[in-house]
Amino acid sequence: MKKIVTLVGVVIMGLTAKAQDSTQGLKGAWFVTSQFGYQQTKTADAKNTTLSVLPIVGTFVTPSVAVGAAVGYINIKADSDAGTAAKTDLIVAQPLVRKYWNIASSLYFFGQVAVPIITGKEKESELKVNQVGVSLSGGLDYFVTKNFSVEFSYDLANFTSTTIDPKTGDKTTVTNFGLAHVANVDPFYNTALAGSNPNLTSPISVGFKFVF
Repeated sequence: MKKIVTLVGVVIMGLTAKAQDSTQGLKGAWFVTSQFGYQQTKTADAKNTTLSVLPIVGTFVTPSVAVGAAVGYINIKADSDAGTAAKTDLIVAQPLVRKYWNIASSLYFFGQVAVPIITGKEKESELKVNQVGVSLSGGLDYFVTKNFSVEFSYDLANFTSTTIDPKTGDKTTVTNFGLAHVANVDPFYNTALAGSNPNLTSPISVGFKFVF
């Protein structure tokens, strides 16, 4: 029994040391990742789809804190029996800060605060869209190898202020605050962009990260 306890203690100490070494090794490292988000709403034959691609570059300023920035793309598309009713192309610029906690030797939990800035327009009507927000998200980061990991993240809370500027007519501002699992769609915004949400970013993201 004593030998078993000693063996378990050695294994735990080894895993802890490995986790600490892995955490310490992140300081000064750079990472590159690209997150993908997908959201679809379907009512009868009408289908609204939001696709986002968000490349991110960052560096660890401490063993567990990283800063970075993302520049990406969001496409919102509404389809019906008659074809494409609306298509919106948006550009995203997003500074961010992440805090990592080691769960196991290769598995990390992270919290992220980001400030997404989104701009673009709807193709058919030339409706201009500009959004500034603050987003809080959490996720898991699993290191498959020392230099490659898989990420999964979910929006926990976000605040956005969106300006909708039609080619003709008055400008409209939509202010939105949302928590996880809470749906909130402004009627005007829903009509203007053919069913998209006031929060333009998708709540669920999956990505692959390279560390060097």
